[in-house]
Amino acid sequence: MAKYLIQASYVGEGVKGLLKDGGSVRRAAVEKLAKSVGGAVEVFYYAFGESDLYIIGDFPDNAAVAAVALTVNASGTATCKTTVLLTPEEIDAAAKKTPSYIPPGQ
Repeated sequence: MAKYLIQASYVGEGVKGLLKDGGSVRRAAVEKLAKSVGGAVEVFYYAFGESDLYIIGDFPDNAAVAAVALTVNASGTATCKTTVLLTPEEIDAAAKKTPSYIPPGQ
């Protein structure tokens, strides 16, 4: 499975729900959401700053994690941004490839 970083922020009613239910209840809900598409939460942290929540999860494919993002964003109670995470070995493999590219203007 591939690893993904999900940065989420609560908005409107989502903030009220977090205050009402607490962080542990939301973590359980996110774990259930990930499991429903064949994924798993590895890391779950609340934070100060631009994002309220940082999650690292394993998902079977891009479609599964896209379904999670679409569901969360459609709820109107939170927004999320997803980043694909690569292992050092995947970067090694990428560095060995020789793509053909012509820069703009050349």
